[in-house]
This record gives sequence, C-alpha cells and structure tokens, in this order.
Amino acid sequence: MMNMCIRRTWPLLAAVLFTQGAWAVVSESEAAKLGGDLTCIGAEKAGNADGSIPAFSGQWLGAPPGVAFGGLGKRHPDPYASEKPLFVVTAQNMAQYADKLSDGQKALLKKYPDSVSIPVYPSHRDFRYEDIRCDLTRKNAVSAELEDGNMGVRALKGGTPFPIPKSGDQLLRNILLPAYANQEDAVYDQAVVYPDGNVAWGRMRYEILDQTSDAENVGKPTEGIFAYSRVTILKPERQKGEVMLTYTYFNEAKNPQTSWTYNPGTRRVRQSPGFGFDMPLGVGGFRTIDDDRLFNGSPERYDWKLVGKREMFIPYNGYRLEAAGIKYDALLKTGSIDSQFMRYELHRVWVLEATLKEGYRHQYAKRVLYVDEDTWNAVMADNYDAHGELWRTNFMNTYYAYGAKLFHAGVTVYHDLVSGAYLADRLTSELLAPRVNGDRLKPFMFTTDLLRQSGK
Repeated sequence: MMNMCIRRTWPLLAAVLFTQGAWAVVSESEAAKLGGDLTCIGAEKAGNADGSIPAFSGQWLGAPPGVAFGGLGKRHPDPYASEKPLFVVTAQNMAQYADKLSDGQKALLKKYPDSVSIPVYPSHRDFRYEDIRCDLTRKNAVSAELEDGNMGVRALKGGTPFPIPKSGDQLLRNILLPAYANQEDAVYDQAVVYPDGNVAWGRMRYEILDQTSDAENVGKPTEGIFAYSRVTILKPERQKGEVMLTYTYFNEAKNPQTSWTYNPGTRRVRQSPGFGFDMPLGVGGFRTIDDDRLFNGSPERYDWKLVGKREMFIPYNGYRLEAAGIKYDALLKTGSIDSQFMRYELHRVWVLEATLKEGYRHQYAKRVLYVDEDTWNAVMADNYDAHGELWRTNFMNTYYAYGAKLFHAGVTVYHDLVSGAYLADRLTSELLAPRVNGDRLKPFMFTTDLLRQSGK
C-alpha cells in the first residue's frame, strides 16, 4: 500500500527530486580530460603505481591482428590464449590479497577451499570503442542530466551518459546504458548445480533489440523504448514454449518496464503485473529479474551511493568460457564453475552500493556492485539479506565482441552462499555461438500480436 501511495504522489516528488539530478553536468574544463588523462569514456588512462595495471593502449578496434574471426555469429578466438596465470589466489593465501578481493570472493574461497580459486593473469587494456561513441560521450559529459527523481536520463544514445560520475545515481546510469550490442540473437543454456551434484537444466532463446547502438538511433535523445526483449523458454520441458516479451524504457517514472507472457497451454497472452525487481527468472527461479547483467531495470527501490574506486581481481577477457567444445560436465563443479576456465585480471573498478529504501521490499536489503572503469559493465555483485548477512555473490564474464566492437556479457554465475547451490547462465560451449549484432531483428517483431502467434 505504501508503494502505491508513493507512485500516486510521484509527480510532486519528481518536481522536487529533479533538481537534485540536474546539477550533475561537469564543466567544459573537466570534460576536456576525456581523451587526455581519461579515456574517451572516462577511465583513468594511466596504469597504477607498480605497473600491475597497465596504461590504456586501446590499440585494437575490432579483431586484433592475426586473430582469425569468422564474422558475426562465429566464435571469438582468444587473443591471450598462450598466457599463463601470474599466480593463483586460494583459501590458503587469500589474506595476502585481501585488499583486492570482494566479500563475495572471500566467502567463496572460505566455503569451497578445495574447488574454488582465483587464477590471476596479466592485465590488458587493449580494446577501444568506435569514435562515434567517444564523440557522443564527450557531448553527454557536459549536457546529460538525470530526470524525474533519478528515474530517467536525458542524454544522447550511443554515448556513456556520465563518464565522470559524481553520484551513485549517475554511476548506475552508466551501468544501465553501457555500450550494448544493437542485437543479441542467441540460445543460452542454464544450469543450477546443487551441493549433492544434481543439476537442473534450462535453455532460453534471447532476442534483444537495443535502441541505442544502431545507425538509425545513435546520437538521438534518450526517449521512449530503450530495448525490446523476447525470451523463449526451450527447457525445462514443462515450460517449453513460454515466451516473455518485455519493453524497457529510458525513463522508468514515465514508462515502467512492461512485460507480457505467452502461455502455450492456454495459448493466451497476459500482461505481467508488477514486472521486474525480485520476481524470479530462469530455471528453478534461482535469480531475480533485476539480477540480469548483475543489475537492470528500475532503480526506484534503492538509495544509490558512489563509494569510490578500488583495484580488484575481476573476471576479464573471458574468451575461454565461450570456446566451442567445453563440456558442461567438465565446467560445472561443486561450489562454482571450474576455476581453470576462469581468467581474472587486476583492474580498477567503481564501487556502487545500494541500500533498500524504507517502505520498499526486495529480497536484497543491500547490494554492492563492482563496475569495470574501462567498459562500465558491472562484473561482480554482492547481495545481502535483511539481517545484513552476505547471501548471494555473482560474477559476469565479459569479452570484446570483434564484430560489434564492444564488450559483451558472457557466462554469468549466481551463487547462493546459504544453500550452496549456484546458477551458471549464458552457457554456449555446447551450442552455437551467440550472434552479437546483425540486422535480423526489427521493432515490428516485438508486438503482442506476434506474441499471440507463438504457438501457431
């Protein structure tokens, strides 16, 4: 009831809160650091003091020289395949590296000392974005504004909204609007691995059309629909044929995220009321809807705090997990996926803390997101329960998609530290490679009329 009251009084609240977001524009002199001391999207260009984090080179746009990439829809060869770990963090030596680890990483190492480790490889900052994204980011730096009580953003599509963030709300917008592929057309496997070794399987077809990266939309104001999503369940068998259609908007105050579901049993389409937040999604209902890419959707239930920056071991250049032929039996181990397939690097990350607002509900009372400074992708997340105890810890592997010329979400793992189970999502090594970009998907394909025809 309290949430309903807040929604009804939203216009009055927005008029007050908007002024808190509008101050956020940086000066021309500060924005001039982009491309100078900072990369064109806002990362520190220099390396760290001891050289363990290198200076940003940005030497490669697209496939690196000597890498035989077959084109859209093909596997991405690992440009660092010959490298070996510099060292491996284990439960036995983790105290030596404590300042580089998240609470979630420490918890996993302690809980699974025999099966979880963190292999640390040389750090690389070799890939860059296209010039148009850099140009739009520079414009956004001096003009982008949060609006409607930080529930929306006014910026230019295709650029980072706030490359020099001054608040948690600004940093969150960079996470919600990083450089996404215009199209993601893929089938992903999911596996929930229980402590006794049993596995529950799922499989989903993703068709996602982003409205910020294609030539027709890039550079236009952030208005209307941000992304169309159509997710078709292929496994488990009892849910096969269910389809979920979702519209996500740039401004959640004006247009809350909306979703419809097609049920093959009844052959009916129903709108999903109250869609988003901590509604379960995926096999076993193991993760929440707003866990996708570690956080997505409306920010309204949390207060967002920019904590600062840290140097941390984070999943990076996760090409090995995307390679064809890795058998799931070899990958899925007790506690987490097999560490030998993981690659961690030392990078600077922004730390973003979310605290549940009074009067709102969510499974997670507190969330801590770790955001790669070079890509604005959230790569790790620690989620806490109402008692302040660390409950779930998640990480997302990313890799640079050569054809799309941007970083893309790879295998993502969601750990339940209480039950000991985990969900491995976005698995493709026994499937066809994801198609990252292309021109097959069109807005007219994401309508409720076509959704009703799913069973025909």
